[in-house]
Amino acid sequence: SKKAISVAGENNQLHDAGYLLFAAEVRKGGSLDDVRQTMQSVLDGIVKEPPNKEEIDRVLTRRKKDFELLFNNPQRVALLMSEWASMGDWRLMFLDRDRTEKITPEDIARVAKRYLKDSNLTVGRFEPVDVAPERAEVHPTPDVAAMLNNYAGRAAVEQGEAFDPTPANIESRLQRVTLANGLKLVMLPKKTRGGTVTASLALHYGDEKSVFDKGTAAQFAGAMLMRGTQKHTRQQLQDELDQLKAQMNANAADNDANLSVTTIHASIVPALRLAAEVLRQPAFPETEFETLRQASLGRTEGSLKEPGALAPLALRRHLIRYPAGDPRAVTTLEEDIANTKKLTLADVKKFYNDFFGASNAELAIVGDFDPAEVRKVVEQEFGTWKSPAAYQLVLRKRDAVTPVDQMIETPDKANAVFMAGFTLAMNQDDADYPALMFANRMLGGDLKSRLWLRIREKEGFSYGVGSALVASARSPFAQFMVNATAVPQNILKVEDAFKDEIAKMLKDGFTDSEVAAAKKTYLEERMLGRTQDAGLARTLAQNEQFGWTMARDAALDSKITALTTAQINATVRKYMDPAAISYFKAGDFKKAERTGAGGPPPAVP
Repeated sequence: SKKAISVAGENNQLHDAGYLLFAAEVRKGGSLDDVRQTMQSVLDGIVKEPPNKEEIDRVLTRRKKDFELLFNNPQRVALLMSEWASMGDWRLMFLDRDRTEKITPEDIARVAKRYLKDSNLTVGRFEPVDVAPERAEVHPTPDVAAMLNNYAGRAAVEQGEAFDPTPANIESRLQRVTLANGLKLVMLPKKTRGGTVTASLALHYGDEKSVFDKGTAAQFAGAMLMRGTQKHTRQQLQDELDQLKAQMNANAADNDANLSVTTIHASIVPALRLAAEVLRQPAFPETEFETLRQASLGRTEGSLKEPGALAPLALRRHLIRYPAGDPRAVTTLEEDIANTKKLTLADVKKFYNDFFGASNAELAIVGDFDPAEVRKVVEQEFGTWKSPAAYQLVLRKRDAVTPVDQMIETPDKANAVFMAGFTLAMNQDDADYPALMFANRMLGGDLKSRLWLRIREKEGFSYGVGSALVASARSPFAQFMVNATAVPQNILKVEDAFKDEIAKMLKDGFTDSEVAAAKKTYLEERMLGRTQDAGLARTLAQNEQFGWTMARDAALDSKITALTTAQINATVRKYMDPAAISYFKAGDFKKAERTGAGGPPPAVP
């Protein structure tokens, strides 16, 4: 009906009575009353005509897939089990699974008739009535101990191997193949928990001139891939993924497109064939395009007055200077809205036809699979897919900009955002990069950093604060940025504390004990990160793109290990110039000033 840009529903089970929640997001100018009536009509329809067995089986198949994939992630399992434990016993999670798998259309009808009543519905506003409404009778809290008496779980999930995540071991186990069309395939077979396997595919296309002014078409081309193929509708595609116990995502930008797949050993071959279908045979249905457009417009329009969107955007636009249409340009929200409104489905199809192909692509597969079997299907599905246009990496350059300090007014917003930053002529191969990157980690890169301990924990000025140093792989371009969220009256205090920590860092430097502790934590996190297959697959794909091996990871670890406190402090003093930092703050500062909260001065026009 296109009355809403998104709809969501959830069932929250609690120790006592839980609740069903349905929500719809409506674009500005849309009718909330109309959406409210439509939602009510759908709920009434469930009572009158419950879902049939096919619809229920579809949901149960997805739930079963999600439940089985869940157990491949111990952290998520622990978190979810703690939620069920709060309801009375962690085993309720498995009892709920078992009961859910037995649901019938008659069960849906019975429950819908009992609970989906007007008197049991809250719509966000109060409307008094003269006659007492018919109340839904809710059963008392069940006896959890009795429910779980003699309950036995199912077979344990396969544990996988004790994998050594050192760069040397990973490199020794890699299998690399370059297909006839140029696609680079890298495989890391290993036994994994639950037999999981992850694939990460990156396509590269176009150059600085050929993709000029095509950024919006590129983004929509990527977003449309999962919305239907020439063989499967969007729903059929999702059903097929559920049957395969697979998760798939795709996206695209001006110069690159990406697709990821996570599944199990038994499904990797059909999942790769389905991925090829998604990439090579998209349907681009008109209805899905319009739905996507409306959702995109709604999100962007909703950000026009949001501090969390405006402050980072203003800083990036100040530091990165490229003309409109350039693939490196930072567009305004208003430009994004205008570009989305004028975009046509024909534009999206043309971009896809002009650029998508696998001649300049990398596919990394990590997990439990047969390399020979996977290589065969990759060659069959992707080996003949050639790119229709030449590719050249679009490089960035650093622009010399005059530092500024600006305030952005966002009326009636409770929170404010602080941003600070500058750029450097540096990439990841720069000799000073390891030291500067590591210094940033100690300054604001984690929950033990100086900015966090000072601004968040000691002073309590901010809800959260952090810094990042992001350097390009090839371009001589790096960004240092700081972000903090606070109430408007505390933003200047956040800024003062940040400047004070910068001054202390430049004057006194980091200490030996600080460096030693940070090294230990950082290297442990690096090692842990290489045990996460999705991240490792992305790393392997990027290595193939730039001709690197895992020796590069080992080299960075060695460089970090060898860093001295004196080297780190000297590097910080070489690059960190307080006078070069630009500041952008967004929030309702005028209200804070009127209420006597000591807020910042009025915004700069």
